[in-house]
Amino acid sequence: MRSFRKQIRHSALALVIGLLAAFTVLVYWSFEAALNRYVDSRLMTLASTLVKFINNQPNLLQTPKQEMVNIDFGGTTEEEQRSLREASHSILVLSPTGKTIWKGPTAIDRSPLPDSLLSQVQEGQIVYDTVHPPNAAPVRRVSIPVPKHKEPQYIIQAETSLRFSQEALRSLFILLAGFSSITVAMAWLGSHWVAGKALSSLKTLSATAENVTGPPFRTQLFLDPPYQEFSQLTNAFNAMLDRLQKNFEGQRHFVDHAAHEMQTPLTVLQANIEVTLQKARTLVEYREALLTNLEQVERLGTLTRSLLILASFSDDRYAVQLVPLDLEPLVQDLVGELMLLAEDQQILLTLDSQPVPLVLGDRERLKQLLINLLDNAIRYTSPGGTVVVRMGLMEDYVSIAVEDSGVGIGPEHLPRLFDRFYRADASRVKNSGGTGLGLPIVKEIAEAHRGTVTVQSEIGKGSVFTLVLPTCKDLPQSSAVPT
Repeated sequence: MRSFRKQIRHSALALVIGLLAAFTVLVYWSFEAALNRYVDSRLMTLASTLVKFINNQPNLLQTPKQEMVNIDFGGTTEEEQRSLREASHSILVLSPTGKTIWKGPTAIDRSPLPDSLLSQVQEGQIVYDTVHPPNAAPVRRVSIPVPKHKEPQYIIQAETSLRFSQEALRSLFILLAGFSSITVAMAWLGSHWVAGKALSSLKTLSATAENVTGPPFRTQLFLDPPYQEFSQLTNAFNAMLDRLQKNFEGQRHFVDHAAHEMQTPLTVLQANIEVTLQKARTLVEYREALLTNLEQVERLGTLTRSLLILASFSDDRYAVQLVPLDLEPLVQDLVGELMLLAEDQQILLTLDSQPVPLVLGDRERLKQLLINLLDNAIRYTSPGGTVVVRMGLMEDYVSIAVEDSGVGIGPEHLPRLFDRFYRADASRVKNSGGTGLGLPIVKEIAEAHRGTVTVQSEIGKGSVFTLVLPTCKDLPQSSAVPT
């Protein structure tokens, strides 16, 4: 596995090398271009001065070469006089066809102008070229046409050695290479320190994570990271531990409650069987014992089914299949099925329904949700009371409210009403055969449908449980989750 520290160092070094390479090339190219411009400008100045002087001194070309050193070229300073005199020593005068007709005392016949450049000079253009003599530094040369009646009378060639330029460029290259080498070395050493500083928080985080071997997850990461991203990572790590601890406590409480709920009917079963077997019984007594046992078995079955349903929602995937669903016939059929049960308990069950759009839902799961809500409403409503199911459109959502005139729920119980095994009145739930899992299942099913379920209640006035589901247009088909 690759080392993140090495990756940081290599990336930093590659970045530094890239920047240095770009900087070196830019500086070297800029200096070379400036140096070439300076050489061409100085060469042009000297050559132009010589051209003017020759034009003013037409007999100059007949002057013996040995007397050229005594000519006054009219420079304003001694340096200019010396430069002009040196330039005149290497001057060449060519015919319009490129043949040498005069040259200075130290002038050397270089390679002739290429035909393409000679044609440009003949057309009146000033041409620069670089000559590379063997075993010597390159020479920069300028060719200037001297016209007469719009035709070249002759061509003046002046040149200067590029030895100084080459030495300057060589010195600059050595300087840049040395600077780059030192910078790369410092960057490599500095990247080690930077990587260590940056990853110190990760080391602490890794050590802390290794110490978290199991519940309880009360270990917290305390450090002062230098960077915002590591601070966010620290907070996320601590938040993850908090969630793990809460989940662990929730699972532990869930197991404790489940074991307790299962222990009660099992204890009743065992006690009833033991008492029944203590002596011979009549058929009526055996029948009563079996009916009691059957009641406890049914309670165990209900509890087991509820636990399996909750377990299916604890998986990484929702235990629902979302498809376009019309809620109106589902609610109407369900209210019709439970109406007889309500009448047996002298409770009036009615439906107040308005047309609503389709939703993405699982028919069986939503049916189970509504049965749980209606069963609770009927169970805790006194004879002569009412239960009303209201269905309608609330903005872009479908709402189904189950409203009863029952005993109501105290405000202190409402925040935890949907917690697993929570009972607002434990004795009442046990007497009614409840498991404390009906409303948690309602909540899980609602959330699996991207919906919500809320409750409003007041002691002595009843309760209203409201299910809100997004319409089909607000949930794309792709949001359906397979079982």
